[in-house]
Amino acid sequence: MLKNKNCFFTESPWSWKEVTLLLTLVLILIPFFIEYLLAQTLTKSFQNELYSGTMIGFIMSILFTLGIYFIAIKPKKLSWKEVGFQRFSKSYWGPIFGWTITLILCSILLSYIIEWLFLIGTENSKTDSLTTRLTALNIIIAFVSAAIISPIYEEIFYRGFLYRWIRSKYGLIAGLLISSLIFMIVHIPTYNSLPYTFLSGLVFAWTYEKTQSIYPAMIIHATFNGLALVLTVTLA
Repeated sequence: MLKNKNCFFTESPWSWKEVTLLLTLVLILIPFFIEYLLAQTLTKSFQNELYSGTMIGFIMSILFTLGIYFIAIKPKKLSWKEVGFQRFSKSYWGPIFGWTITLILCSILLSYIIEWLFLIGTENSKTDSLTTRLTALNIIIAFVSAAIISPIYEEIFYRGFLYRWIRSKYGLIAGLLISSLIFMIVHIPTYNSLPYTFLSGLVFAWTYEKTQSIYPAMIIHATFNGLALVLTVTLA
């Protein structure tokens, strides 16, 4: 049963069993079998990093969601509200806008700092594939992947489930830092994005903390990724 407002982040319905199973799925099984083995096969088949990456993202979204459902929700007869699928106050649209702008500005600043210190640009294999084959279809595929698929399944797991559990066990600061650190680690090997991936994890978790809803985090996440894609296409 969904906890009341005062207990939502101080108690969670999950134990180490559910956390261990889901972390094994997310940090070991999916990276090896999907992001490594299957990705190699799809890249050879499509001859395009964007297409294979989008397909991998779609498959991961299904596996993440099914994992949450069959491990954390169904066995305990819970609802999706337990991972943040609930309404938030209309007054929070202001903070959503503010956090989105803040995240964009900070990410741009961090990108310049990283490029200056380590001579690492902002490109990766998927953006390279997009910019070398800049067609309407490719832009649509990239947008769906970055601004729709990723924000949904990543927020369900990293904030809705993982942040809430860590927060309930170890407190606010640990919840923010540990969930954001794991969120950053899973984005390796796109090393150039790691600093602002960690920062975005903090922002997304904080909005969840303030609203008990993952919708604000999804909105900021989708907007940020969508704008990054628009800039990539525009500057190509």
